[in-house]
Amino acid sequence: MILAATSTATAQPAPHAEHEFFFTRAIYSGLSDLDDWGPRWAIDFPQAEQHFLVALQRLTGIDAYALDNAIEISDQALRDYPFVYAVEVGAITLSEGEREALRAYLLAGGFLVIDDFWGTWAWQHLEQALAALLPEFAIREVPLSHPIFHAFYDLDQIMQVPNAAQAGTGKTHEFDGHTPHVRGIFDHSGRLMVLINWNTDLGDAWEWADEPTYPLRYSTFAFEFGVNIVIYSMTF
Repeated sequence: MILAATSTATAQPAPHAEHEFFFTRAIYSGLSDLDDWGPRWAIDFPQAEQHFLVALQRLTGIDAYALDNAIEISDQALRDYPFVYAVEVGAITLSEGEREALRAYLLAGGFLVIDDFWGTWAWQHLEQALAALLPEFAIREVPLSHPIFHAFYDLDQIMQVPNAAQAGTGKTHEFDGHTPHVRGIFDHSGRLMVLINWNTDLGDAWEWADEPTYPLRYSTFAFEFGVNIVIYSMTF
């Protein structure tokens, strides 16, 4: 997929432009830009996507760029990458320039995947940010009949994927985020342009899949759903 415009902006050099898929991570500003693990956009970075890309290549044969590809969402170079992944968005606060650039990107055919944010407060904050970004579009639950659950693997449930610290404890939620949801924003033609994984953490499952204590059921679901998300982004 090629978006409506491309750019040679300097945030990311493009020696890898011949590949058909890039796992692009969104660099964004936020209310709490730094914590003990660094900026919120960089949680699990780059191990989560690098581990996922190994599985994506082996399972599907997709010619995916094997390294990380983080880009500021205000950078016009984002238009070269139709898939972008954002985490910890419960504290996201987009500048006017970021908001304008991301809105243009999505309306031009880009696909935003949101992951790893938990609880009521984080949801309310994201909901406000998305209302300012795409005020004419509603957020809806994505039904299990949607193609994103069947693009490569047939998934019949939405599993709550815990972080690595909790995975072996029996507790899978953070804060009051007891129930996982897959929600989305669809454009006027019915294309899913924003996918929202709330109360779950696919990225941690990718990052820690090789850890013997991380339960296989969570990493299996996370890889299968992640593959479906990529296939959907490339074909629909």
